[in-house]
Amino acid sequence: MYITISEIPVFTGMKKTFFMKTIASCVEDILITQPFLEEALSRSIINFSALAEELQTPVSKMLRKPVKTGAIMMALRRYSPPKYLRHSKQLKSVLKDLGDITVRSNLIDFTFENSKTLIHSHAKILESINTEVFYGFSRGIYESNLVISSSEKQTVVDAFKNETQIGLQEQLSAISIRLPKDNSKISGLYYQIFKRFAWEGIALYEVISTTNEFTVLVEDHLVDQAFSTLKRLN
Repeated sequence: MYITISEIPVFTGMKKTFFMKTIASCVEDILITQPFLEEALSRSIINFSALAEELQTPVSKMLRKPVKTGAIMMALRRYSPPKYLRHSKQLKSVLKDLGDITVRSNLIDFTFENSKTLIHSHAKILESINTEVFYGFSRGIYESNLVISSSEKQTVVDAFKNETQIGLQEQLSAISIRLPKDNSKISGLYYQIFKRFAWEGIALYEVISTTNEFTVLVEDHLVDQAFSTLKRLN
């Protein structure tokens, strides 16, 4: 006889609680990691019987015992999708209110290792670049990215000559879209945008976001396809 990890008792004071994996929890765990499948299920456009057969093996492995497809079908029918999937009408309304889409081409992306002097190098750029050019800067824990019009390439190279450059990508385009007010309170909005790009097979080189504006960077040969994808959001 063996005890799975999910069956190990946890003691709280004088009470003993068992955390048991169920078929329903296993099905939920699988669906959460496959959002496309989860959405198809929420829209009732998927064959429950076929999906149950597909999930029979992974669910059986998770529970370490054979599971009948009928029990999995029951769990699928009782599954409650996330709120952002249930409120699809609200999302559709928001997507219709998206603002203008702007495209900027001939961009270059620099990646530098963070250092104590990086901010000073960055200050040199701010003092010298043309205010009409595209410019974006983001700082992470270990590295920073600078996106700028390719016409300013040499300016960046000179200003950051004492920094450690760990990445460089040219021939990029930026597609920016205005977001509705209070977009940060709308769950699932970014999911819808990223989902469309994934469905179209469009790889995003970088994402830049402000409170009411969303920008994606793609390689030049993908810009037309990415632009069309965003236009179809509404």
